[in-house]
Amino acid sequence: MLTRSPISFIHWAKRRGATAPLLLLLCVLAFSCACTRFHKEQHETVYVSARQMYLHDRVAAVSNRVAEVVNGQPLEVLERGRRFVKVKTRKNEIGWIEDHAVIDAKAYDAFAQLASRHQKDPVVATATVRDDIYLHNLPGRDTDHFYLLPANAKVQLLARASVPKVPAAASAPSSKSNAPGPQPAKGSDTKATSPRPAAPTAKTAPTPDDLPSVVMEDWWLVRDAQGHAGWLLAGRVDVEVPDEVAQYAEGQRMVGAYVLTKIEDDDASTADHRVPEYVTVLSPPQAGLPFDFDQVRVFTWSLKRHRYETAFRLHPIQGYLPVKVGSQVDSKGTVPTFSFQIASGQNLSVDAASGITRPASTRTINYEMLDTSVRRIGPDMGPIPVGHLEGEKPKGSKAGKSEKKKAK
Repeated sequence: MLTRSPISFIHWAKRRGATAPLLLLLCVLAFSCACTRFHKEQHETVYVSARQMYLHDRVAAVSNRVAEVVNGQPLEVLERGRRFVKVKTRKNEIGWIEDHAVIDAKAYDAFAQLASRHQKDPVVATATVRDDIYLHNLPGRDTDHFYLLPANAKVQLLARASVPKVPAAASAPSSKSNAPGPQPAKGSDTKATSPRPAAPTAKTAPTPDDLPSVVMEDWWLVRDAQGHAGWLLAGRVDVEVPDEVAQYAEGQRMVGAYVLTKIEDDDASTADHRVPEYVTVLSPPQAGLPFDFDQVRVFTWSLKRHRYETAFRLHPIQGYLPVKVGSQVDSKGTVPTFSFQIASGQNLSVDAASGITRPASTRTINYEMLDTSVRRIGPDMGPIPVGHLEGEKPKGSKAGKSEKKKAK
């Protein structure tokens, strides 16, 4: 009677001579019961982390496909089993999906917050993804992954971090044996969450004798064309550098290439006959370095030979991104400029969440280029420390003097 007709029930109560308080209580009960008929039950939402999956009508060895779902698609949870979840799509397609093929709302929110925190971060370089790869919420093969980037996708590089290839807990040898710990399964797309680096907020720059013996690997924090942010292995992307410049890498890894200016050459193959000149930064093909690059090279275009030539080279140093390119006006007109950072002192700061290592304090080194001549400018004209890697032998005295002269 209560849920069938609240109005007729009130009239019935009046005819029975109900008192005002009792009548009010009965009205509240009547309307609350009526409203429950229109209340929609709230369900948990999960998101497809696999490339693509099929929903099945039942959990059995033999089942029928109900619908296809793809990476990033939201699903409403209707029921949870031991290893499967019964879900409903926005098209009201209902079926079962494996639990490991989805992430919950908490993990989804973590990726959303990551994108929000880094949506305005400066771009240090652009790169192309070699093949299909997932974005992770933290650097590490065993961290949560979600968004799947297709091969040849363009991404913006934001920051670099180095982490052990094998988590510390798994790779630490026991006190009775020097045998290595168990290795993780191949691939970077597992569901387990890697422990965050418990590094202090500041530490001393390591000496060659203090460098860890564990195998390290580099990860890039990237942003894709849709604004999604996440971490991916540095070895799975190629920094965008013109082939004409990349051929001069000499076995080093191109970290970034930035256009300083453009020069006109009537014999150039470009559509407007204007050829860009670049400042590039390079690093050894080695992971886990406490700096972003150890070499700066400027490539200018030779109008006589119609090819790129090295106009300036600074090596070895320990430099940090970003590299900033600009221009300034002096007595000779508008000239291109560039700058980068080096550490001011031995202390390094480590981000506790991601493991990104940066100098506790930095110096900004500035240069300008006039025609094919590059010279140092700006308020900081102090010496640039020379930083050789472990096992790297300094060049001969003649080369060493040349490097020191350029660094001043």
